[in-house]
Amino acid sequence: MITANDLKVKGIKAIHQEINENDEAIISFRGKPRYIVIDFDKYDELRALELDKTYLETMQEIKQGKCKTISTNDELEEHLKGL
Repeated sequence: MITANDLKVKGIKAIHQEINENDEAIISFRGKPRYIVIDFDKYDELRALELDKTYLETMQEIKQGKCKTISTNDELEEHLKGL
């Protein structure tokens, strides 16, 4: 864990060292964990997993009939009015 003061003094070097040791850097502020810094490749991986999960949930909702297909501008306008 990196304190806010360590971050202020050591800068990116503190983050780099922590990520190399732990795959992530937790930054604490006033004694409490506040932020997590991760490598960009790890972020991309996590983001892809999040998008995959959302896709699977959407496909499940479509199978359950929880979606409405709008095929004309009139249907779209009616739908938007209802929102």
